Amino acid sequence: MKEDNCLHAALICLGMLYYSHAITTEKLNHTRPSLHGHHEKGKEGQILHRSKRGWVWNQFFVIEEYTGPDPVLVGRLHSDIDSGDGNIKYILSGEGAGIIFVIDDKSGNIHATKTLDREERAQYTLTAQAVDRNTNRPLEPPSEFIVKVQDINDNPPEFLHENYHANVPERSNVGTSVIQVTASDADDPTYGNSAKLVYSILEGQPYFSVEAQTGIIRTALPNMDREAKEEYHVVIQAKDMGGHMGGLSGTTKVTITLTDVNDNPPKFPQSVYQMSVSEAAVPGEEVGRVKAKDPDIGENGLVAYSIIDGDGVDMFEITTDYETQEGVVKLKKVLDFETKKSYSLKVEAANVHIDPKFISNGPFKDTVTVKITVEDADEPPVFLKPSYIFEVQENAASGTVVGKVHAKDPDAANSAIRYSIDRHTDLERYFTINADDGNIKTIKALDREEIAWHNISVFAVEVHKQHQEAKVPVAIKVVDVNDNAPRFAAAYEAFVCENARSNQQFITISADDKDDSANGPRFIFSLPPEIIHNPNFTLRDNRDNTASVLVRREGFSRQKQDLYLLPIVISDGGLPPMSSTNTLTIRVCGCDSNGSLLSCNAEAYILNAGLSTGALIAILACIVILLVIVVLFVTLKRQKKEPLIVFEEEDVRENIITYDDEGGGEEDTEAFDIATLQNPDGINGFIPRKDIKPEYQYMPRPGLRPAPNSVDVDDFINTRIQEADNDPTAPPYDSIQIYGYEGRGSVAGSLSSLESATTDSDLDYDYLQNWGPRFKKLADLYGSKDTFDDDS
Repeated sequence: MKEDNCLHAALICLGMLYYSHAITTEKLNHTRPSLHGHHEKGKEGQILHRSKRGWVWNQFFVIEEYTGPDPVLVGRLHSDIDSGDGNIKYILSGEGAGIIFVIDDKSGNIHATKTLDREERAQYTLTAQAVDRNTNRPLEPPSEFIVKVQDINDNPPEFLHENYHANVPERSNVGTSVIQVTASDADDPTYGNSAKLVYSILEGQPYFSVEAQTGIIRTALPNMDREAKEEYHVVIQAKDMGGHMGGLSGTTKVTITLTDVNDNPPKFPQSVYQMSVSEAAVPGEEVGRVKAKDPDIGENGLVAYSIIDGDGVDMFEITTDYETQEGVVKLKKVLDFETKKSYSLKVEAANVHIDPKFISNGPFKDTVTVKITVEDADEPPVFLKPSYIFEVQENAASGTVVGKVHAKDPDAANSAIRYSIDRHTDLERYFTINADDGNIKTIKALDREEIAWHNISVFAVEVHKQHQEAKVPVAIKVVDVNDNAPRFAAAYEAFVCENARSNQQFITISADDKDDSANGPRFIFSLPPEIIHNPNFTLRDNRDNTASVLVRREGFSRQKQDLYLLPIVISDGGLPPMSSTNTLTIRVCGCDSNGSLLSCNAEAYILNAGLSTGALIAILACIVILLVIVVLFVTLKRQKKEPLIVFEEEDVRENIITYDDEGGGEEDTEAFDIATLQNPDGINGFIPRKDIKPEYQYMPRPGLRPAPNSVDVDDFINTRIQEADNDPTAPPYDSIQIYGYEGRGSVAGSLSSLESATTDSDLDYDYLQNWGPRFKKLADLYGSKDTFDDDS
């Protein structure tokens, strides 16, 4: 603070000296004439009038940031007409007048009442005027003047950013531009050195330097290595006053990062890698990894691996894992410990991207030796062939050798092998195998026509290691033997016209054979030797596995013979050949003159020959009339015997004795309406047909098991008994004996004989068979309608 106060005092003194010098200059050069004037003689006697200006001022200055105890004197205004008697009054107006700047209206002294800041405002424009104190009449015209705020160095330099970040490639040449930093100073750049800045580096030597006038940072050392140090922190200072003592300063931090270039080749950390792999490994399985270290980063550190030499080039391969930058050694082919136990590879690691500027640092690759040991594995047996195909003739005797399979243990122990057939592939057990030598034999005869190929699987298992097994497919072809005779290809039935001509062909036949084509066609057709000279028909072999049947003679008669059976012998081309005799059925038919078939019915032919069409129609009409008469007679008889509906006026009453249990006696006897008993549904006004099965069911009596679709006759009878007992107006009925049950606990259950077997009813009572054991007796009595008719 003391230093700042001293500085301000010195600046004020300088300002006052400057102000005094300006006043003196104005007095000498700029004065205003008085009201009386002043006359001077010009050249050649001419009188010249020189006007004097009335103000003794030019331009005022005030130092900013003045902090003295009294208001600072800016300057003084004075008019020539001011005699000092106080009659003149000075007035100040304009920017800051009365607030910042005040004037003594008598003396004209101007003072600044507040501290001024040039960075806020550099100058003020004011207007001064002299007036009569008593009348306020202007004595002089108003004039403007400027008060300039004199700058002092009160603002330090400031950088645009507090922190800068920059990148520069490693190993850049000395003087490579990195970044430019810029600072600004709020002081007046046109006055003194307050805003003249000079840059310097405070931290970051000796790696970087800065240009004093521009602020450009440059590299100062050659071959800076990113792998040694990647980031640098530099502090830059900006100082005003041209960098001289007493100037103000500001600083900023610059973080400089060295970017990577491919200046380092990859290097393997060791010269030999040892790996091992089991012989049981499958192709594509990973064996091991190698890694060459490259301190570069990004694409500059990318490394590609390859196998360039070694005896395992064909057995192994290497790929690059770009995430880990490792070389992955993988198996390419199946290994065999017994054949070769170790391999050697020469692996190269090379940079993918190479910078030509640093090619002299190369070569950008490295090599390493990889030794791979093959480990012995307990392998399953191996068949000598991947599959087997055998042949065996059909109908071969049981025990016939089909073929032999062979497997061995690939391990050094060479264990014994046992063989077996997978029975899931030989469910019918056609074959067996010798467990020791692998010979496959038949168990039963084979039929090619049933199964032409047998596909089985054979297991090979080590004797001492049951878990080690192998499986091989075996296809067995059943070779055909000519054991099937040829037959007609279809069930032929031929037709020949009565008016057929001699040597006329009327059918072509063919044959088929279940045997293989070698034992089948060609087919030979012929007639048996005993009928080789058949008088009616002959056979012609077409030599294309077909034969034509021809008529030998003219004219056939259905009256004499309407059916012929022609035996035909068919032989195949097998060795030895087989033949069969097939019978061709030939019917004689009537045809028109064009040979079109009309009829092959012999009976119709006979009728047509003996009777005319009118006679046949008359016979058929008589038959129809007789049938109609019979139907009418039967219908009238049924209506006469019994109507389908039971009417009350035709009720029939019989004596039915009811025994509640076996040996109930006559004390249980009551009389009932037999018609109502036969038709219990009639009590509700519904008169059922006797030829319709009852449709209503009633709840069974407790303790009893009613027959299906039946009416509980016991409950019905009890109800009728109660109604009869309580109805004094009921007419006397015939005595009805009801057999409600055939004794308590009887297997037969209840028994009811509502109608005797001698009734004339034609109703169908077969439904009684479905009513259960209670109605068994009724079913036996009424179940057969024919019996009733015979009895009547």
